[in-house]
Amino acid sequence: MHRTNRIKLSSAVAFAAMLGIGACREGPLDVKNRNQPSVPTSPKEVETFISKLMQQEWNGNQGATGNVGVQMSVMSLESHSALANFGMGSRAAIPRGPISNALGNSTQSENFRDFDFFTRNGRSAANLIGGMQGYIKAGGSTGTVQTDRRALSFGYYNLGYALGYLAMIYDSAAVLAPGLAADEIPPLSASTAVMNAAIQMLDSAELYGSNMATIPSEWVSGTAIPSARWIQVIRSHRARFRAGVARTPTQRAAVDWTKVIADANNGITSDFIINFNNAAGWAAGWRAQFAVEATWAQMTPFVLGMADTARAYDAWLATPLTSRTPFLMRTPDLRFPSGESRAAQQAFTGASRAGPPAGCATTVTAARCAILYFRNRPAGDDSPAEPWGNWFYDNWRFWDVRASLTAISPIVEMSVTENDMLAAEGHIRAGNVAAAATLIDKTRVRSGLAPVTGMTSLTAEVPGGNACVPRVPQGPTFTSTACGTIFEALKWEKRMETSFTGYGQWFFDSRGWGDLVRNTVLEWPVPWQELSARLNLNFYTTSNSRAAVGTYGF
Repeated sequence: MHRTNRIKLSSAVAFAAMLGIGACREGPLDVKNRNQPSVPTSPKEVETFISKLMQQEWNGNQGATGNVGVQMSVMSLESHSALANFGMGSRAAIPRGPISNALGNSTQSENFRDFDFFTRNGRSAANLIGGMQGYIKAGGSTGTVQTDRRALSFGYYNLGYALGYLAMIYDSAAVLAPGLAADEIPPLSASTAVMNAAIQMLDSAELYGSNMATIPSEWVSGTAIPSARWIQVIRSHRARFRAGVARTPTQRAAVDWTKVIADANNGITSDFIINFNNAAGWAAGWRAQFAVEATWAQMTPFVLGMADTARAYDAWLATPLTSRTPFLMRTPDLRFPSGESRAAQQAFTGASRAGPPAGCATTVTAARCAILYFRNRPAGDDSPAEPWGNWFYDNWRFWDVRASLTAISPIVEMSVTENDMLAAEGHIRAGNVAAAATLIDKTRVRSGLAPVTGMTSLTAEVPGGNACVPRVPQGPTFTSTACGTIFEALKWEKRMETSFTGYGQWFFDSRGWGDLVRNTVLEWPVPWQELSARLNLNFYTTSNSRAAVGTYGF
């Protein structure tokens, strides 16, 4: 982690100064230049700026391709690509390499993008909150107390969201908060301090979210969100951030799981959806790019192979890494196609690239199609990859975003299963196996797997016998598998249901669980562009912060 002294750089904060209403004036209504269209001049205009924060945040990261999230997908084995684009090939390589922070390094744009957009949007949110509070203090209003509270809650949520991801991705960042002077650059703080600030901002979002006006649909590219639902969204994200900031299993175990459980128990009860909508300016970004062809994103057997019940995965594990070849996976898990041959499995989806729910064959029921997240692609669509990354399967769950770029397609920003598994993990860590099992079975049983309800031990194998899922690599050689524990069942459900949802889902979880490939770098350094702007030329790296040999021996 790198710290700097508190400094002022007017050139680096032009955007902050533009929105720094109320920060440098004698009064919040003292507008010197009403001809400057970028400066909000009334509470209603501030509200308009606030209403765009989520869209800006989405398009800056989720709606882009060259971002850290794409790197995290291959580093966590959620996806695989050997392409050099966006740093995927270098991040996917085994043995793992460093994350360079040198001037001109091959991923400097991608590494900086997330830091830049989250920081700028967070600074905008902080300034807008301060401006709104100044107007309200002076007697102004957006219309009603309820609409004022909505604006403040939405602003605080987006500020907390930005800080939360900065803390989960980077070893350091600036702590942003309302009240900063427009020309003030906060010093870099450790990720733990940044996360503490994120939690505080979400606390404020929850406070103002009580008795607020409904959030309009265009603010979130989805359905309008009333106060009660909005507080659920806030609490679920607070649970995500509390757990996700951990870099190691020791840190993950030290998370305040009582608070995580409390937030998750009062969190979302249905998926939080952001609609891809080109016409309205909400981009699909990396998900659309991943749907181009298997060269951009195909599944690797490393993790998903744990669903195999025919021992083909065992044989794959026992083969030297660079000699591995694709195998047909047979599994009772209904999220994968069934069948004893590629042709039988391909019959579920044919040559369609539409994704569910429109892409399945007419013989596939709507209920099955809705959870058929993976397809066995036509052989003609196979693409070369690393021997251990080459497989027959694609995650096509969100391919509809590319199938019709003019349509409105739902993207899961946070699934109710993610929320439930956060609570379940807390229950397991507290020894409450029964409570965890009930939550795990919500998707496990629906997906055709034997229920874990009734299990009482943290060390017992999940039911299913020879057809159990997941089958986990066993030490010390990690060349064969055995039925996993209830914690492995939890991890399996969370991985299946969060794959390609949210942002960096598998990476943050696998990092905290100790499941990453050995020597995977655990966090990104502050990009050199930011350090240079702070007049600091020590372009350090985080390459000494790496994963140890993990749970599965990868």
